[in-house]
Amino acid sequence: MAEITAAAVKELRELSGAGMMDCKKALTETNGDMEAAVDWLRTKGLAAAAKKSSRTAAEGLVGVAVAGTKGVAVEVNSQTDFVAKNEIFQGFVRDVTAIALEGGIDDVEALKAAKLPQGGKVEEVLTANISTIGENQVLRRAKKVEVTNGAVIPYVHNAAAPGLGKIGVLVALESEAGVDVLEPLGKQIAMHIAAAFPLALSVDDLDPEVVEREAAILREKNAEKIEGKSAEVAERILNGPIEKFKKENALLTQAFVMDGKTPVQDVIAKAGKDAGATIVLKDYVRFQLGEGIEKEESDFAAEVAATAGLNR
Repeated sequence: MAEITAAAVKELRELSGAGMMDCKKALTETNGDMEAAVDWLRTKGLAAAAKKSSRTAAEGLVGVAVAGTKGVAVEVNSQTDFVAKNEIFQGFVRDVTAIALEGGIDDVEALKAAKLPQGGKVEEVLTANISTIGENQVLRRAKKVEVTNGAVIPYVHNAAAPGLGKIGVLVALESEAGVDVLEPLGKQIAMHIAAAFPLALSVDDLDPEVVEREAAILREKNAEKIEGKSAEVAERILNGPIEKFKKENALLTQAFVMDGKTPVQDVIAKAGKDAGATIVLKDYVRFQLGEGIEKEESDFAAEVAATAGLNR
């Protein structure tokens, strides 16, 4: 049986919004597995459909850059938020993002091997920065988007500097319409993406494992309703909630945050009709700093004591 710490209970409470005792019970029932504990709480109706990756914390910066029909987003992590405010670190993220854009590179290993304008490979400069700043840093990921005709529109939420922040979004719009149409539309869609956290572009693009996990939770929550029912009837009972989940998590079918009701795909269609040109949302990027990274909990008092030589 895994030890259920106060820190784990606190983390689960922040993830789920459930009460402290419920969180402790969930962790006990799932042998300390945080993800399984969230699911356990949801099956009991004690937690909202929390997106764990949007809440997991890590420090550093996300950089975004565009040039006409191309765009790229890059994430570089650090141990503390203090480093994200460091001019050396910010300059490094900005330079790496520019190199990724110029070379159309979104493979991390290839990006590490690329050369910076001031000389030296990205990986070598990163290593030097770690030594200079005195804190570990990691070039974590990059993604590029591109259209043949149209525009790629960037957006940074919680910007620390131009093109750098905690959430970076790129929206790739394929169209013959002018930038006077595409840029304001893309900016609104990018702000929606930052707020709504879609899991995929369309319903068909959703990860089957994510959908099946949600279906399993729904089956557990509705166990009494489907007990004794045929497979066909049980499927009909669950189909509505599953389809709702899909629509609410696919970008094109999400309700546009600007009005809370119109599907994003309809917003795009109307903009195209008004402009007299078809507009297609070809792709998007949403990088949130640290999503999917488990941040190590530290005992600050113990660290201070150890540094002072008190823990002997």
